[in-house]
Amino acid sequence: MTLALFFILLILIYSLISNRIERSILTAPIVFTLAGFLGSLFFPKLHMGEEGWETFLILAEVGLVLLLFTDSSRTNLHILKNIKNLPARLLSTGMLLTIALGGIVALVVFQKLSIWEAGILAAILAPTDAGLGQVIVNSSRVPMKIRQALNVEAGLNDGLSVPFLLFFIALARTDIPGNQASLAGYILEQLGYGIIIGLVIGLTGGYLFRIFDRKKWIAHSWKQLGVVVLPLLCALVSEDFGASMFIASFVAGLSVQIGYKEAGKHSVEFTENWGQLINLSVFFFFGLLIAGNWNQFNILHLVYAILSLTILRMLPVAISLIGTKLSKATVLFMGWFGPRGLASIVLGLVYLEQKAFLPGEDTIKLAVLVTVFISIFAHGLSAMPGINLYSNKILALPANAPENEVVKND
Repeated sequence: MTLALFFILLILIYSLISNRIERSILTAPIVFTLAGFLGSLFFPKLHMGEEGWETFLILAEVGLVLLLFTDSSRTNLHILKNIKNLPARLLSTGMLLTIALGGIVALVVFQKLSIWEAGILAAILAPTDAGLGQVIVNSSRVPMKIRQALNVEAGLNDGLSVPFLLFFIALARTDIPGNQASLAGYILEQLGYGIIIGLVIGLTGGYLFRIFDRKKWIAHSWKQLGVVVLPLLCALVSEDFGASMFIASFVAGLSVQIGYKEAGKHSVEFTENWGQLINLSVFFFFGLLIAGNWNQFNILHLVYAILSLTILRMLPVAISLIGTKLSKATVLFMGWFGPRGLASIVLGLVYLEQKAFLPGEDTIKLAVLVTVFISIFAHGLSAMPGINLYSNKILALPANAPENEVVKND
C-alpha cells in the first residue's frame, strides 16, 4: 500500500465516522497522528523516503503560511481592548519568559547544547496551537474572556516566535568555524525583506479587493481563493529574495485588513475547509516521523517535554497574569491549555531546512518531536475533563469575578 493511498483511505474512513469521533474525547490530530504512527509500524512500506520528506515539508510550510495569514488577518483589535490586555500579557511577558526559561532549562537538561541551540529549541516550542485547543475555544462553558485570550494568544504567538528562531539560528551559525556569514545581512534578508514583502503584498492585495468588491466585479465564490492567494504569493516571492515566508505571510495578514476588512472572514472560510485537510496531512506525516525516530528517544527528551508542557508554560502564564485578580483555577487552566502542534512542527522543519549543521541538531529535533507528540494526546484527551472541572470551579465564583466580565464581540 502506498503512502498516498493509505492517507486517502484514512480521510474517507474518518469522514464517514467524523460525527461520532467529534462527540468523543478523541480529536482529529490524535487520530491522524496515531494513524501515521501505527500505519508505519504495521505497513513497513509506508516509510518516508526523500520524496515523502519533501512532500511533508511543502505541506507543513503551506499549512503554517496559511495559518499565520489567517490568524493575523482576523485579529480584532477591539477584542484585544475588550478583554483588557490578557492576550497582551500572554504575548509579551508570558512568551518572553517561556523562551527564556525554555532556553535555561534546555541548557541544564541537554548539557551539550550551546546557549544559541538552547534558544532555538525554546523558540520552536514557544507557540501554542489553537487547532489543538479548539474544543476549549468553542466551549460555552468556558468564560468568553478566557476563551478569546487563549485564542488570540495562539493566533499570534506563532508569528512572533519566528523572529526569535531566525535570530538564534543566525547567532548559532556564527559560532561554527568557516560559517561566519554576516549576522546583520542574514537578519536583514529574513526579517527585513520579509516585512517589506508582507506589507507590499498585503496592502496592495487589500486595496485591490476593496476596489473591485465595491464595483461588484468579484464573485462571492472566488473571494476565498483570491484572498488565500496572497499568503501563497508571499511564500513564492520570499523564496526569490531569501526572506522568511512566515514573516511575510504574518505581516501580509495584518496589513491586508487596512484595505479590505473582510479578508479575515474569507481566509477563515478557506482554512476551515481545505486548510484543515493540509493540517491533518501534516499530523499524519508527523506520526510517520515519530515512528521513524522512535528508537532514538531517551529519558532526557521525555523530561524536557514534560517540563515544557508544564512548568515552562504554566509559570510564565502565572507571572504574566499577576494583577488581573483571576482565580487560581483560571490561571491553572490557562497555563495547562497551551498545546504545542502545527507551529512547532513547522518551525522545527524550518530549522532543519536552514541546514546550519549544528552539533545539537539531533537533540533539538528529538526534543521537539517528543514534546509535540505528548501534547497532541495530553491536551486532546484532557480537554473535556478539564472543561468539566474548570466550569464547576467557575460556578462557585462571585458574580463580580473578573472571569464573569461581559465581553463585547464587536
